[in-house]
Amino acid sequence: MTDASERPDSRAAMDGEIGILARRKIEAGIIAPIYEEMRRQVGEEKARSILDTAIRKAAIKAGQDFAARTPGGTSLRTFQELQALWTQDDALVIEVTKATDEEFHYNVKRCRYAETYREMGLGHIGHLLSCNRDGVFCVGYDPRITLERTQTVMEGASHCDFKYRFHKTPQASSE
Repeated sequence: MTDASERPDSRAAMDGEIGILARRKIEAGIIAPIYEEMRRQVGEEKARSILDTAIRKAAIKAGQDFAARTPGGTSLRTFQELQALWTQDDALVIEVTKATDEEFHYNVKRCRYAETYREMGLGHIGHLLSCNRDGVFCVGYDPRITLERTQTVMEGASHCDFKYRFHKTPQASSE
């Protein structure tokens, strides 16, 4: 049996990574003029659909990339360790309500992602730029992990309610 300090975990997957908030702000600055041009040329509904599809695909790929760099394979515990990237730089104020091998539940009390998008004038598409990544990132990371969430700060709720679950077999994806 290995000592806890020798245990391989997903922290190695985080080496050299900038915080997600900083990354999202950079991405939003690049995406905004592209989105506005798409909106002008193809209309609001089609532009949102294109953005939604592209961001979801990127999130799945990011999840797969993190999984490939996770020593010893993925689990809900290694997924929980990645949370440090999303909370880095006080990007999220969260309250963990359950953290086991099978379930990871937490509430987001403050979301600087939402604040940042609003400050950038992108609040109307913030959910596409950020929130819609959450459920598909975990599918890319490990298809046995699913997310249930009923509300987000980004869309005006008092908090986000994340409930990740780990299943014994991969779950069917709608992506």
